[in-house]
Amino acid sequence: MSSNNLFSALRAAFPADLTSVAVETDEGLRYSWQDLDRATAMMANLLQSLDLPAGSRVAVQVEKSVEAMMLYLATLRAGHVFLPLNTAYQSAEIEYFIGNAEPAVVVCSPTNFGWVSKIAFKAGTQHVFTLGDDRTGSLLDRATHHSDQHTPAPCQADDLAAILYTSGTTGRSKGAMLTHENLLSNAVTLKDYWGWKKGDVLIHALPIFHVHGLFVAIHGALINGSKMIWMAKFDPKRVIARMQEATVFMGVPTLYVRMLAEPTLDKSAVKTMRLFIAGSAPLLIETFTEWQQRTGHTILERYGMSETAMLTSNPYAADKRYAKQSERRGGTVGFPLPGVSLRVWGDDAQALPVGEIGGIQVQGPNVFKGYWRMPEKTAEEFTADGFFKTGDVGKVDERGYVVIVGRSKDLIISGGYNVYPAEIEGYINEMPGVAESAVVGVAHPDFGEVGVAVVIAKPGATVQPEAILAELKAKLANFKIPKRCFVVAELPRNTMGKVQKNLLREQHKNLFLA
Repeated sequence: MSSNNLFSALRAAFPADLTSVAVETDEGLRYSWQDLDRATAMMANLLQSLDLPAGSRVAVQVEKSVEAMMLYLATLRAGHVFLPLNTAYQSAEIEYFIGNAEPAVVVCSPTNFGWVSKIAFKAGTQHVFTLGDDRTGSLLDRATHHSDQHTPAPCQADDLAAILYTSGTTGRSKGAMLTHENLLSNAVTLKDYWGWKKGDVLIHALPIFHVHGLFVAIHGALINGSKMIWMAKFDPKRVIARMQEATVFMGVPTLYVRMLAEPTLDKSAVKTMRLFIAGSAPLLIETFTEWQQRTGHTILERYGMSETAMLTSNPYAADKRYAKQSERRGGTVGFPLPGVSLRVWGDDAQALPVGEIGGIQVQGPNVFKGYWRMPEKTAEEFTADGFFKTGDVGKVDERGYVVIVGRSKDLIISGGYNVYPAEIEGYINEMPGVAESAVVGVAHPDFGEVGVAVVIAKPGATVQPEAILAELKAKLANFKIPKRCFVVAELPRNTMGKVQKNLLREQHKNLFLA
């Protein structure tokens, strides 16, 4: 039965020569495929020696390292459930996650052991280990005493592999339960869809507590037997310098913006590169175009969620099996992946015609099992016929490309009219001198809600709030025009580069209230 264990599938894809390099770090450390196999076996044996109940959660809040990736693989290998936690979380948040997930094992950074272990032991966790990003910590000390041989635990396809807490912009974070099949089906589909081939090398410069870095990037490389160039932190100069040795790069939009600010980025710097992929936040059309002009490469934008892994993607290449069109189009997230059904639904629970904006719903082998210990919430988020309501708002155009317009919770209802912030942001972002914008809804005594625009200017440019609003008035219906505009130095973002609109709403919530 162990063939359903995601680890077994990844291990089966390792190259025949296990002595070849699997991961090379920015510090010059090299790990062979054999190192990955042996170290994950030792860690899996350590977990097994603790006599944990089947399907125990292993909660991990550590800095990015190859050993942290090995711990993830070892958890799968031992048949337990991996629970990655953002390194930015503080004590109140960690207390909530540990209390909610009831992990049997907690692994934290050595510097945080004092306060994390207190929370964990108080919540009933039996085992707390440390893991540093410099190959230190009690986890590795203990693992070295275990055998480097290990048979992966047998799994059913719908056994849990991981729980990912969603970033909870409204209310408490929810734990999305992902199975071995959810993750494996997605990895296998993307290997084909993105044209992974022998000799590909991935630059891994993302955090590994999130779908993008942990699943899309790591699974992509491993299931293709591809080497990774591993960056503990994203450094635009270093990434561009290493592109000579690589073929694939995955990043969030902010990483592309930061690389475009480097004079070393040109066509010669990317001559061996095959594919640049962007996701986790919307890619501005300006970034998309500037990247094309500077490098000759067209960024492939895709769309996914913690609950579903990847759902749609722009096409990698002309392929009659998959796409009516083979063009990567900026401002779109491409087509539903093979095996994924996607529909746009209206308020009256009806499918909407082409080009109309509504709620995006999806179904497929990649869609999660539900929210951890939240049966009512899970039932609420699925339709009677089994589609997951993503909470994203969008449309499908006449060529079949999916366009995301925003989150349903970002929708502004002003004087009874629906206002989609992404539409207004699109117009503001095209104005001269504007780098980026965010539009949020705040309470208003007359209209119920109105828009407030928060804008960042390009370096050296000056933009006037009144001028922005005046230009919008010439282009859009009056009910869509934000009532106020602010020019600021930066927008609040989470670690994946997404603008935290909840913080902007909070900041401006009393603007129109007497």
